[in-house]
Amino acid sequence: MNRGRTFIVSGPSGVGKSTVLNALLARRQNVFFSVSATTRAARAGEEDGVHYRFLDVDTFRQWIARDEFLEYAEYVGNFYGTPKRYVDAAMDQGQDVILDIEIQGAIQVKSKRPETVSIFVAPPSWSELERRLTERGTDSPEKIQKRLLRAKVEFQTAHTYNYFVINDNVENAVRELDAIMTAEHCKPQERMEIITGP
Repeated sequence: MNRGRTFIVSGPSGVGKSTVLNALLARRQNVFFSVSATTRAARAGEEDGVHYRFLDVDTFRQWIARDEFLEYAEYVGNFYGTPKRYVDAAMDQGQDVILDIEIQGAIQVKSKRPETVSIFVAPPSWSELERRLTERGTDSPEKIQKRLLRAKVEFQTAHTYNYFVINDNVENAVRELDAIMTAEHCKPQERMEIITGP
């Protein structure tokens, strides 16, 4: 059994990453979606291990000291991070792992594990991103402008990713992500091991 691979998926707020990833997970077998750890309190309806792995600050700091995160950051007074143990366990079982993380986290993961495959998801146009952020109705106009400013910064790093997927519609984006994951398992190194053994 070949070890699974890790795939980073990043993209600006409003691009539809969650919708695309949920559709991909429904279609593709043997994929593990990495759940982040956080020190923030659980919100109503959130389950430990499903939405986040909820840790107290002391435990989170202990995990940092023991280098147990692939990446972590502090955001608005709380820590967020990707624990290595769950990612490695899934990969050892032959599962591919998807990390839905932001650019800073992606940089940290790639520096520790350069073989990680990175995919940037973008909207079909700037005006479409504005429309999606406005129509979802969850943010004030000021918050939308902040998200758009952040998106401009994120777009400047898109060329550092291995792949660039445009979410013009969910089906096309899912098809492209699925194709990328399949192609990554068709590399000679992995295929030769099947024939010749390790």
